Amino acid sequence: MGWWKDQVVPHIVDATLRGREIDELRSLSCERLHGRVLEIGFGSGLNIRWYPEAVRQVDVADPSEVAWQKSADRRLRTSIPIGRIGRDAERLGVADGTYDAALVTFTLCTIADPEAALREVRRVLKPGASLHFLEHGLSEDPDVVKWQLRLEPLQRRFAGGCHLTRDPAVLAKNAGLTVRTVERGPLPGGPRPFTEGYVGEAVRA
Repeated sequence: MGWWKDQVVPHIVDATLRGREIDELRSLSCERLHGRVLEIGFGSGLNIRWYPEAVRQVDVADPSEVAWQKSADRRLRTSIPIGRIGRDAERLGVADGTYDAALVTFTLCTIADPEAALREVRRVLKPGASLHFLEHGLSEDPDVVKWQLRLEPLQRRFAGGCHLTRDPAVLAKNAGLTVRTVERGPLPGGPRPFTEGYVGEAVRA
């Protein structure tokens, strides 16, 4: 599955995780970003257009070479400096307390150890700085959860390791962040097992 995950999935993600409704959620997730920002799971740069003027630099951790190449035109169209600092979000080669904010969108579902990645995010955030997240994950409806559990093995196989049953707010809390806000609701574009959405903010105390 290496070829599929590395060469095909980035194109699928770029094509499916956009559109008016998703873009509104991306805009909401980005609106409070400022200063020097860390983005985990930058992908093909679909968040770039929603960075506010208060952002002065974005550092990226993302493993996909294909997605990074696909982001090139989007990076050229912004005046905000965007650089790739690494591929592994679980091991960031950055000093403690570096960032004013962090962003993660549709990524915690695929990271092998999301709590380790979020502990690294917490470490590199300045005290009082926030992680802003837009994710899909575990449903509140037990009947939907049953389907998520049934479908998750196939989802992981064909969608680059994507899990359907992770709760990003719980992951953030377990990583030592304080969840300030979280809103849950349906995402556009598919059946409920795949589109249980979370938009939130978690703070490094």
